[in-house]
Amino acid sequence: MYQNFSGELAWAERHMPRTLAAVSALPDLSQVRLACNMHLDLKMAPLVTGLLRKGARVYLTTCNPTTVQNDVVEYLVSQGAQAHAWRDMSAEEWSASFDRALAWQPTHLCEMGADLTTRLHQSPDGPNIKAGLEATGSGISRLQGLAPRYPIYNWDDLPVKEGLHNRHMVGLTAWHTFFQTTHLTLHEKKVVVIGYGLVGQGVAASAKAYGGQVSVAEIDPARALQARYDGWPVVELAEAVKEADVIATATGAKNVLSGVRLADAKDGVFILNVGHVAEEIDTAFLKRYPCTEPMQHVFAYAIGEKTLYLLADGSMFNLTAGYGDSLNAFDVTLAVMAAGIGHIVGAGESAEAAVYLLPQSAWGSVL
Repeated sequence: MYQNFSGELAWAERHMPRTLAAVSALPDLSQVRLACNMHLDLKMAPLVTGLLRKGARVYLTTCNPTTVQNDVVEYLVSQGAQAHAWRDMSAEEWSASFDRALAWQPTHLCEMGADLTTRLHQSPDGPNIKAGLEATGSGISRLQGLAPRYPIYNWDDLPVKEGLHNRHMVGLTAWHTFFQTTHLTLHEKKVVVIGYGLVGQGVAASAKAYGGQVSVAEIDPARALQARYDGWPVVELAEAVKEADVIATATGAKNVLSGVRLADAKDGVFILNVGHVAEEIDTAFLKRYPCTEPMQHVFAYAIGEKTLYLLADGSMFNLTAGYGDSLNAFDVTLAVMAAGIGHIVGAGESAEAAVYLLPQSAWGSVL
């Protein structure tokens, strides 16, 4: 199995030269204990193996149990990492992984969603963290109002991540995964995108490019105005769900597609989430009803005489049912992450405890 995965890793590394260069530029990490809470798929392996070669001790947890590739975790453990993560681990097992990671006494954190930081700050005790990285908008939102005990560097808001990953790749890969999973296209389908942040913008643009009849539901007045200026019909969600053939949530907020809205949805609608958290759709409402899985990752909920198709059961669709970003596009993202790790184990440690934007001096050379 490891021999087969070694071939996949070599393929990934061949197409991720920026990441390899950024890892190569890292200093000796033999004094670093890095706890990583992130998606654990093939694209992350070049970074983790590089960190291990630099001498770092690494503990792996996941920010989303539905996106874990078990063979990736097993391979990384065989190379020296420690881990408590596997695909579809229960909520209790997932929560326990955060405690295990913190009990491991990390010196630094690299996160997607701020789960470790949030758990750490719920107790007066815990490891002495020198600095951390946060990669997601939902994680940065969770840090608001928190008095951090160490400097945390936000790299989600960097133009290079917002403009590439958030704006382009999520939408593109979401619809690729839709075609692959359902064997359908968006032609003749009314597509409603909920949320018009950078991810929502990319989801809408890609849906139109692939033949969808797209409208946007956005409650923020400024973003709604931007959507209109971009040429999208801006609709009230309560009415739009009644006619939508496909609904995509892209907000990072909880239950934006509530049970009330789901009850009004039309027969045969496809519902998918591309936000970081698996709570944008009120799946608890749907789980009251009989469910079958006619195609892998297509969950058919029978509500009276109609059927609603929830893709990936509400989890992050493009990475649960698909492969997420392409290797070459994610190469930029992962190189910035590697450079960010270099910053938090170096100059970034000396900053006052607060949340900062990762400085361009830390990552500008990877482009």
